[in-house]
Amino acid sequence: MAASVGSTLLFDPLQHSRTANRASALSFPRQSENRSLRPGRNLRSSREHLVLSWRRSRVTASAVSGSAGVETSAVGEDTVDSLDDVLVFDLSGNAIPISDLWKDRKAVIAFARHFGCVLCRKRADYLAAKKDIMDASGVALVLIGPGKVEQAKAFSEQTKFQGEVYADPSHSSYEALRFVSGVTTTFTPGAGLKIIQSYMEGYRQDWKLSSEKDTVSRGGWQQGGIIVAGPGKNIISYIHKDKEAGDDPPIEEIMRACCS
Repeated sequence: MAASVGSTLLFDPLQHSRTANRASALSFPRQSENRSLRPGRNLRSSREHLVLSWRRSRVTASAVSGSAGVETSAVGEDTVDSLDDVLVFDLSGNAIPISDLWKDRKAVIAFARHFGCVLCRKRADYLAAKKDIMDASGVALVLIGPGKVEQAKAFSEQTKFQGEVYADPSHSSYEALRFVSGVTTTFTPGAGLKIIQSYMEGYRQDWKLSSEKDTVSRGGWQQGGIIVAGPGKNIISYIHKDKEAGDDPPIEEIMRACCS
């Protein structure tokens, strides 16, 4: 998904009149009227610039990226702050702050739609195929799914996923990262074709996992994404948000973000 940002300039006649009058008044300024020469104004401007620069430096984030791999917008500080309160659970049922997964290392973290999803099983293989490169670069491979620990265990056993698997029963990480959800993002022509292709390649949906109450009521319509984060709790260097089911970014894009 290549996203473009357009801007619209609104013309306000009253504001234009005020601006024109101001420009007229400054046509032949005396030195005392030239505000740009006032030390106090320059000092305030410098302070504002420093504060803004400090705020921006708290979070290192490249971009929200889509299928075409084009950078579109940065991850905000509010997103990183929201993740501070998110807990995920390992396969032993231990609660772990999600940012601990990349606090002391770099990690590629895939967010599944749900643990029974056929397209997520294909995504797991698509990422695991590059795990040797990630290992050589000291990068961890992680998958998080919205659901219970028991569902995460079943997914891990069925797929033999080579990375770490965690459960997010509260869906808090999906909400913090603002991954999309809804029927219209799940049942699309593109997603339908990808499901057919996945079945032709031998992948299968686990209907038992897909039919559990939590998945049906919430996770069934949830879309996921992929991030590259760390080392450092505030470092998110790449994020891809799925626009629809099966919206995998090019693997080369992920590898550039994690291992180049």
